Amino acid sequence: MDNADGMPQGPAIGPAMVRRAEDGDGGDARGASASAPEQALDLRLKAVILAARFHGIELDPNEFRLGDGETEPSAAALSVWAQNAGMWARAVRLRWKHLLRFQDSGPVVLLFTDGTAGLLTGANERNKVVYLKDPRAPASESAVAVDELRLAQVWAGDALLIRASRGTVEADEPFTMRWLTRLMLTERKSLRDIGIGSITLSVLTILPPFIVMSAVDKVLTHHSYSTLALLVAIMVVMVIYQTVLEHARRLIVAIVGTKLDARLNLHIVNRLLRLPLDYFERVPSGETMYRISQVSKIREFFTGRLLTTFLDFITLLVLLPFLFWLNATLAWLVLACACLLTLVIFAFIRPMRAKYADVTRTETAKSIVLTETIYGIKTVKSLALEPQRRQVWDQMIAEAGEARLSFQKLANWPQTLVTPIERFMWIGVILIGVYLAMSSNQGYMVGGLFAFIMLSQRVAQPLVSMARLIESFEEVASAIGEVAYVLNRPLEGTASGGLRPVFEGAITFEDVSFTYLGTKVPALDRVSFQIPSGTMLGVVGRSGSGKSTLTRLLQGITRDYSGFVKIDGNDLREINLRHLRSSLGVVLQDNFLFRGTIRENILAGRPGLTIADAVRAARLAGAEEFIERMPNGYETFIQEGSSNLSGGQKQRLAIARALINDPRILILDEATSALDPESEALVNANLLRIARGRTVVIVSHRLSSLTECDQILVLERGGIVDMAPHRVLLERCALYRQLWAQQNRHVDSQGPRHAAPAPTLLQGD
Repeated sequence: MDNADGMPQGPAIGPAMVRRAEDGDGGDARGASASAPEQALDLRLKAVILAARFHGIELDPNEFRLGDGETEPSAAALSVWAQNAGMWARAVRLRWKHLLRFQDSGPVVLLFTDGTAGLLTGANERNKVVYLKDPRAPASESAVAVDELRLAQVWAGDALLIRASRGTVEADEPFTMRWLTRLMLTERKSLRDIGIGSITLSVLTILPPFIVMSAVDKVLTHHSYSTLALLVAIMVVMVIYQTVLEHARRLIVAIVGTKLDARLNLHIVNRLLRLPLDYFERVPSGETMYRISQVSKIREFFTGRLLTTFLDFITLLVLLPFLFWLNATLAWLVLACACLLTLVIFAFIRPMRAKYADVTRTETAKSIVLTETIYGIKTVKSLALEPQRRQVWDQMIAEAGEARLSFQKLANWPQTLVTPIERFMWIGVILIGVYLAMSSNQGYMVGGLFAFIMLSQRVAQPLVSMARLIESFEEVASAIGEVAYVLNRPLEGTASGGLRPVFEGAITFEDVSFTYLGTKVPALDRVSFQIPSGTMLGVVGRSGSGKSTLTRLLQGITRDYSGFVKIDGNDLREINLRHLRSSLGVVLQDNFLFRGTIRENILAGRPGLTIADAVRAARLAGAEEFIERMPNGYETFIQEGSSNLSGGQKQRLAIARALINDPRILILDEATSALDPESEALVNANLLRIARGRTVVIVSHRLSSLTECDQILVLERGGIVDMAPHRVLLERCALYRQLWAQQNRHVDSQGPRHAAPAPTLLQGD
């Protein structure tokens, strides 16, 4: 039976989805939901993938992670998945009236109560229906019209809004005062509440002086106890109300400050993680850390001094008219003193700016030395370099102390000149007010004088704060410049841009040339070669021949090369960076392990995987045997700097971590150079197993570890000398034959060697 809209009546739509609704299937909705949990999971993921594809983004289902304790994808977990791919996504709760508004907004993912999902592709508000499509349905199949009653049987309101990020997002904007101001205005609703509370408190501030004026002029003059009792009652009520209001205002200010602090820190780390690797290679870590630490001054300014001055300014606007109403002469005196304060501070701004630049320079140098000493403490201890490092540190301390003392001496002068002006604003008002009261020969002037003195103290403080805000602003502007020096550098690329292909592993270099910044000799010079997927490629050459540069280009670390680097025919510069790197497995010569357990380090790239996956990767990397001997096995805690692991153990864990992604392309850049012979033999024995089904690029100076490679690329001064298997290269490539001979020289069998003479420095005179 059909309804008035021509839509089939009867069953719920969720489990079997909307395709059967169009046919009027009368089966039970829950009966159709008997699909396995993994099928429901796949259906929700597929719905989000289709919605993202509508906006031109291809999501990788391997990157999805269930939330803690979840058995099926929630709206929040799906939202995080889409956001990590660079999309805008929000998990929301919607009602039927909201769905009717989605007419031309693109697909909306509806999460049904049985664990499945559907795509809302449109709505007809006049007919009171929405159009749903099954994610499993062919693209040519049209959506099904569903009314509110039938949708309510399987949908509780969970939905996912998703769209592509706009061209210029907040995270891509430069770090400036303008950006910080906009960040502050994101809390405009809370700031409005703070403003209203401040105005109310300012009004309440006016009452006590007028009560004092009435007490002096009326109560004392007429001895009116009833008036005094009334004034006391008013004061008690006002104090209670003012206390509650100030408590609420301080609470709102604390909340606003916490939110701004969180957003500021999230933005900073997000920008840092998107900076190119060559920045961190060229700029000392200590310099970066010091510049970034200046954000604490910015945070304190915006959530402290600036907000306080803003509140004081509101107080000033409310109280200043009353000062002129009470006594215009004294009011002009207060304003004149405030102007003098401002002029004094303005006069010292430029010289203080230059002095503070010296402080910043010396503090940066000091931070560089400290960070370098801590980072290289093993070298310092092993070579007994403590006296030298202490001497360098003493010099940095002296320079920084001298610069800071010079700055503080200069900063002391405006404070010295401002102090008498501030005192005059208080004492001068009293003395001149008394003189005016005596000259007027009118008793009522005494009460007004008391009221003015009380109000002027409330007005003088905001005026002084506003004048000193200028001084603080200069220091904060310098701090913003320090942070901006790091954060406003060119980023690697947007998180959402670029292709997201499924890699097979074919690699092509076409006439690739690359020169490092500051050098004239190219690191790679017109390099051209190609290997099919599944190839094990060795890369050899003398030091500086371009071996590591080749792998850097493959990882997208540098993209300003000429020529073309392609993976499966796709230009590397057109591939999304995050997708590229998450699809590669990379093991370096010196790998960093995070503080945490062995299991957490192996699963770092895929936190959703299980201990069984970690064991499989460890076994493939030859790490299982030493992990099982650890006190707590895979739950053994790795200390900072991996001090409780040997170099070989650390390297094998790094190989296991690279294999956990099951990458189609694996890059080993001198990965076995830190291994002892036994560990290296173990890894090499597993190499054929590791390479099965994937492309492996092995950079190594140990030619013995490359003999099983399908092809070996020989580089010299950035150019290709030859490319062939090991046996062929031994026959036809003189450079490769020379390198092989150097590493496999036979031991002289003519007899025992004589002991070498002692070094000259150790011989006697």
